[in-house]
Amino acid sequence: MERTIRLTLAYDGTDFRGFARQRDQRTVQGVLEAALARILGEAPRLSVAGRTDAGVHARGQVVSFTAERDPARLQRALNGLLAPEVVVWDARWAPPGFDARRSASAREYRYRIDLGPWPDPFTARYVWHRPGEVSLARMRAGARHLLGEHDFAAFGRPHRPGGPTVRRLDRVAVSRRGDRLEISVRGNAFLHQMVRSIVGTLVRVGEGRMEPEAVAAALEARDRAAAGPVAPPHGLTLERVVYGRRTSFDDGPKPQVA
Repeated sequence: MERTIRLTLAYDGTDFRGFARQRDQRTVQGVLEAALARILGEAPRLSVAGRTDAGVHARGQVVSFTAERDPARLQRALNGLLAPEVVVWDARWAPPGFDARRSASAREYRYRIDLGPWPDPFTARYVWHRPGEVSLARMRAGARHLLGEHDFAAFGRPHRPGGPTVRRLDRVAVSRRGDRLEISVRGNAFLHQMVRSIVGTLVRVGEGRMEPEAVAAALEARDRAAAGPVAPPHGLTLERVVYGRRTSFDDGPKPQVA
């Protein structure tokens, strides 16, 4: 009897054209489905929590599908075919009705920036090297305008033409240790390039080339030209997908900037 299997994946997105399957392009979904077809005899229909863009990485991506194979055996078989570029951290039976995308209540992304004078060859695939100082206080002031539910049309586009652009951000954290600057964002869902647009805008605010209040103006304008540039993809990682936790402002924690 087929049951729903939940996989938690990590992958290096450098050599993939994103997660979603595309004709004549190498994608995470494409290689995962090919491996599953080899193991199961046919490729199952996948549901994915976050459709990461080309060059974006994941540490906690979640995929679900139905199959009869034991999850632990499936995990070993998949890692034998795909690791280390794509690794199954965890494989388990999911409860009835579970869907990796529809059941998720929040996604958490982290963007890493190196502010030092020279790039580090050992982290360059996963960190945006952008030398020079920025003001964390200004960046945090700008980030406050992003919290809550807004129309984020200025910061991204829907995954399907004509789709909604209203999203909710629960948390934006801007932190620094040494030359490493990290921007973490948690929300119910994200538009195409939305996190990278937020990062590019906050960096421009931190540089003093935009005022913190310009973030609110960009939201109001719903015009991509009003926001900052899109940060490069390789600094972004999907860190975690949240299931079963309250994210409503009415009955859960208030949105916050850290």
